[in-house]
Amino acid sequence: MQGFAGFMWLLSMALIVFSGFALIDAAVRREDAYRAADKKTKPFWLIILGLAFVVNLIFNILSFLPIIGLIATIVYMVDVRPALRGLSGGGRSHRGSSSDGPYGPYNGGR
Repeated sequence: MQGFAGFMWLLSMALIVFSGFALIDAAVRREDAYRAADKKTKPFWLIILGLAFVVNLIFNILSFLPIIGLIATIVYMVDVRPALRGLSGGGRSHRGSSSDGPYGPYNGGR
């Protein structure tokens, strides 16, 4: 039983870290990016993720409230965060040069 309790404690700590990371990430994103991505508003996501973080701190992982918080955190991480990163240019797949304009590379009229 002690091994199971240790595993559940580690799982609970992982959920706290995961929801805390999502909350901090949501807090540092620009508010207009949420509207541009059509993903509710920044205060909405801060409240939802803040509640998920507090619920993970207070309740046991075997309760249903942390599971609801986990679902909200997963929705933010797999749906909202990539949309916000795509708008703000935070993706790692595209590294433009300093001569890139809004429609592609600027070659000086050559």
